[in-house]
Amino acid sequence: MEWPPFFKVELKNAINKCSSLSTPGPDHILWNYLKEILNDIKCCSNILNIANIYINPSYWPNYLKKSLFIIISKLNKFSYNILKAFHPIVLLNMLGKLIEKVISSRLQVHSIVSNLIHPSQLGDIKQHLTMNTSIFLTHVIYIE
Repeated sequence: MEWPPFFKVELKNAINKCSSLSTPGPDHILWNYLKEILNDIKCCSNILNIANIYINPSYWPNYLKKSLFIIISKLNKFSYNILKAFHPIVLLNMLGKLIEKVISSRLQVHSIVSNLIHPSQLGDIKQHLTMNTSIFLTHVIYIE
């Protein structure tokens, strides 16, 4: 099955769900900057082209795989001489995270439409948005 091309609406929906408090990864791009970049028509079409080029031949470049590993100390610990007083996190490339969010959203809808997920397992599926709920209900009505 060939993957359909990404749309500007998918990118904007995915980025609108992102917190502006997120820490940037190795590319040093914040979600706020990426939102502004997507508002420019030419930049948005370039990002769409990049995403479509990467997804069609099933190629994920090393640039999007790069991560930054940092260690943060936990608050209010009695002693910082033990490992449990620290918390490791991994920061990923923001453009890669955006494309992964769109892919995740598509896979979720596709798995529901294809009956890959049993109806009793839909409790953890993100259906909190009106648009997602309407898409889900449309597919359920169409199938039945």
